[in-house]
Amino acid sequence: MQNRPFVTELADLQTRILEMGGLVESAITTSLLWLVEGKEPSTQETWRVENRINELNIEIDEVAVRLTALHQPVAKDLRFLTAAIKINSDLERMGDLVINVAERASSLLHSSPPKPGIDIPRMSKLVQSMVRRSLDAFVQRDEELARSVLLADDEVDELKDSVYRELLEKADRGEYPVRAAFDLIFVAHNLERIADHATNIAEDVLFLIKGVDVRHHHLG
Repeated sequence: MQNRPFVTELADLQTRILEMGGLVESAITTSLLWLVEGKEPSTQETWRVENRINELNIEIDEVAVRLTALHQPVAKDLRFLTAAIKINSDLERMGDLVINVAERASSLLHSSPPKPGIDIPRMSKLVQSMVRRSLDAFVQRDEELARSVLLADDEVDELKDSVYRELLEKADRGEYPVRAAFDLIFVAHNLERIADHATNIAEDVLFLIKGVDVRHHHLG
């Protein structure tokens, strides 16, 4: 059987990364159904998606390492494979964090849903947007889109701090169950960590486009 062209293998690798990203995004939605829409979440569905994410993680690593070893790519192709390996790792970690979110959200089923003003729904939508934009930037090699993800990370951090502060104050005043408050704090923490991984992907996209390491938000 004739070997597939290198460019076709690279395109297939990108497709697998996008499938993995789409699964992460849908898993975030599923895990937060109770908190965002008042619907009972499907923990079983979240675990099914997580298993597929783990399968793709192994497949992508194997393909990227094989292509690097066989073709000894240089310049842009080498940067693509390096970025693919790093993005793959970040998406796998997002999948783990979504499981954490799902478990905490499930424990809230028989407790109180978020009170008005607690910004978990807003935070979750922003984080999902960051995941989507980081992957769109990867596909389109869009520098401005990648930079918009870096800027959104600061807003997520501010929302997390606001959620922490409001929940602790409400729990201290007896206006919110203590256990439920800490479950929601843990949800916010994991959403913030997912946003960090989306930011890592955006930074990898900028490395892919420019060949320059922009970690630690060096946006100049």
